[in-house]
Amino acid sequence: MDQTGVAAETRKSPWGLAAPAAPTCSLVDVMSEQLARQLDEENNTLPTLAEPGADLLSSDEAPDTTSDLMLAQMLQMQFDREFDNQLRREEKKFNGDSKVSISFENYRMVHPYEDSDSSEDEVDWQDTRHDPYRAEKPQTTPRKGFTGKGKNITTKHDEEACGRKNTARMDNFAPEVHVGDGVGMDLKLSNQVFNSLKQHCHSEQRRSAKLHEKKEHSTAEQAVDPRTRLLMYKMVNSGVLENINGCISTGKESVVFHADGGSLEEQPVPDEVVLKVFKTTLNEFKNRDRYIKDDYRFKDRFSKLNPRKIIRLWAEKEMHNLARMKKADIPCPQVVLLKKHILVMSFIGKDHIPAPKLKDAMLGFEDLKAAYYQVLHMMQQLYQECNLVHADLSEYNMLWHEGKVWLIDVSQSIEPTHPHGLEFLFRDCRNVSTFFQKRGVSEAMSVYDLFNAVTGLDISVGVEDEAKFMAEIVVLEKRNEDHVQKRGKKTFPVASEDAGPPLQPDADD
Repeated sequence: MDQTGVAAETRKSPWGLAAPAAPTCSLVDVMSEQLARQLDEENNTLPTLAEPGADLLSSDEAPDTTSDLMLAQMLQMQFDREFDNQLRREEKKFNGDSKVSISFENYRMVHPYEDSDSSEDEVDWQDTRHDPYRAEKPQTTPRKGFTGKGKNITTKHDEEACGRKNTARMDNFAPEVHVGDGVGMDLKLSNQVFNSLKQHCHSEQRRSAKLHEKKEHSTAEQAVDPRTRLLMYKMVNSGVLENINGCISTGKESVVFHADGGSLEEQPVPDEVVLKVFKTTLNEFKNRDRYIKDDYRFKDRFSKLNPRKIIRLWAEKEMHNLARMKKADIPCPQVVLLKKHILVMSFIGKDHIPAPKLKDAMLGFEDLKAAYYQVLHMMQQLYQECNLVHADLSEYNMLWHEGKVWLIDVSQSIEPTHPHGLEFLFRDCRNVSTFFQKRGVSEAMSVYDLFNAVTGLDISVGVEDEAKFMAEIVVLEKRNEDHVQKRGKKTFPVASEDAGPPLQPDADD
């Protein structure tokens, strides 16, 4: 044999030995059923552990996933757990901090095969309907009126039984009353104590209801009740006002809002107006009755009105007083409209900025002197021409605008024939004299001289003897009152005399 041929036969492949070629089969062998059964048997004899993960599937701890029923139960359990968690969150959100809570326990999906180990959150889901440690409520007495036999008879008047029943009845109190767990503590309340607690709860409920109603139907500080807000919206919708800008002032009797004027058929409306909303809370200005019940213009009407309608009469009174002052050319707001307890007037100021009060105005010596003489002249006009006394005149109710003093807040103004009219005038004179004297106006008269200058009287009493001066004033008031009574307590026709602005009819009264 050739040497080259021997070398070729002995040379090995670097890739290893080649696998032997499979024996060729004819088409008849492939279609043979005997060959098919032989191949199937060879496949079944292969070990199952050779497959990856076979040891995990064959272990006893793994669930049997070959059953469709078990898979469905496992998925349903997972779904029910998520549903219970969602139900727990809804219950917590619904109850909040309320004493009376609503339980969704009946809607919980509980499975008998669920693990007994539960988290701390699931403690709230325990069924307390059959709690062995829960205190039982006392049983009711049967219709015959007693229980037991012989010496063990217990009537419905038994002290301990009545005490337990009274404790159980506390659960019927209002939710805001914290009664605690009296049944669990076996608390026994006597009839006297229970009746006192019951009466107290009822009185607290009525008081709370009154406070709530008062808050809803009254005008509070810088706020309006729903009825007042509706009246203001009606003014805007009717075109009397363009819009309401906000609150600019508050007082003991009213809240003042700034608004842009609209139009009226009867008279023009200024570009800037104010809405004076009189407070409907009667405790804000309790002594307002003394200014109106003895005013002979409104005395007969005052006695026939309830306290809430008196507030409307108070607004009407300011409207008529402003109309009188406007006739005498006294600088004051011009009334545009009166609707119940809302008075619409012209705005004293410019560009939404109200005029400063006289106490806040930065005035020089000449301006203070001119302001004093102007106030003196206005007081004389008010008393002699308008037949009015301001009754609350001070630096807080006088504004400084366009180089002159403007008078505001005349709802409490009365006529000199009022039983206390001269006393109120003397108080006004004291406020005016004290203010200008403190500001250094040397021309400011004393309170006694100012009173005589305004009234035209000549009460000569010593400067330091105020008691005698007040005695003379009381005598004059008594004389005026007797004179009015002899005239038959005549009431002045305010509508025809003052000729005030239009009053909108109270259609919703």
